[in-house]
Amino acid sequence: MQGKEPSAMVRTRFCERFGVEHPIVQGGMQWVGRAELVSAVANAGGLGFITALTQPTPEDLAKEIARCREMTDKPFGVNLTILPSINPPPYDAYRDVIIDSGVPVAETAGSSPAAHMPAFRAGGVKVLHKCTSVRHAVKAQELGVDGISIDGFECAGHPGEDDIPGLVLIPAAARRITVPLIASGGFADARGLVAALALGADGINMGTRFLATAEAPVHHNVKRRLVEATERDTDLIFRPLRNTARVARNAVSGQVVSLLQEGGAFEDVRELVAGLRGRKVFETGDLDRGIWSAGMVQGLIHDIPTVAELIDRMVTEAHDIITGRLTGVLAEEK
Repeated sequence: MQGKEPSAMVRTRFCERFGVEHPIVQGGMQWVGRAELVSAVANAGGLGFITALTQPTPEDLAKEIARCREMTDKPFGVNLTILPSINPPPYDAYRDVIIDSGVPVAETAGSSPAAHMPAFRAGGVKVLHKCTSVRHAVKAQELGVDGISIDGFECAGHPGEDDIPGLVLIPAAARRITVPLIASGGFADARGLVAALALGADGINMGTRFLATAEAPVHHNVKRRLVEATERDTDLIFRPLRNTARVARNAVSGQVVSLLQEGGAFEDVRELVAGLRGRKVFETGDLDRGIWSAGMVQGLIHDIPTVAELIDRMVTEAHDIITGRLTGVLAEEK
């Protein structure tokens, strides 16, 4: 059940606040954030999140939490992404499962977590809120969240509409945020971890990089594609609708971009972007079956390690960079 002990440690206040060994987070990923991956991250000392809405019902979420507990005795969390829709899922019921199951951390994303904060507070659940702008991060901090995950333009999924990359967004957020800050979007290795710390963050969140690991519950074709792809092989869909999403470039994403650029409406692409089609990509390995999320960071992915190998490598190399190369560039006073 336990992961391999790392040969070095990099600890920040995020580790202290959220009770983990390393400042590395595996955020919620639709169809991917399941017990196999989450428990592997927890056993390796990171903080993994089960994706609540991957589970068809709140009852299924309770079962997945129990299944994850059979695989690890270390802390893990549950992601609850709250999005406006005509027929919304039962968010309150999913939230109550998180609380009743004794999960210590919830990652909220999408809309403001305001409606759920009193219940999470009463249940003793810490909240890590993911957002894409400094203004939304400040508002979430004012609501009393325990941590902020700030998502730069490089990220997979929804980067917001401001188009601010992490190199600017992270220090801009660090200047305004006093709770632990996690940098998200564009991270895959030790260099990114060290850079995030230098920019003022207390750790990093990785999605695409964890997708290309042995434990990720997706077809090997998806993982191999991430290794083969470059940083240029993503598409931004829904831009004309101001609901931008970054996805892996394939036949379907190209068709969606073209239809919307030509003046099409969401109804013209609804069937192409259906979530179940994207799920089939992960299940069957047919990379053109639907759209699926991938960040620009895929250009930095060159292998498919186990989660334990990846985290140990990142922490060890980050320690070496901080104590070696960076120390070496300091000039002694004459």
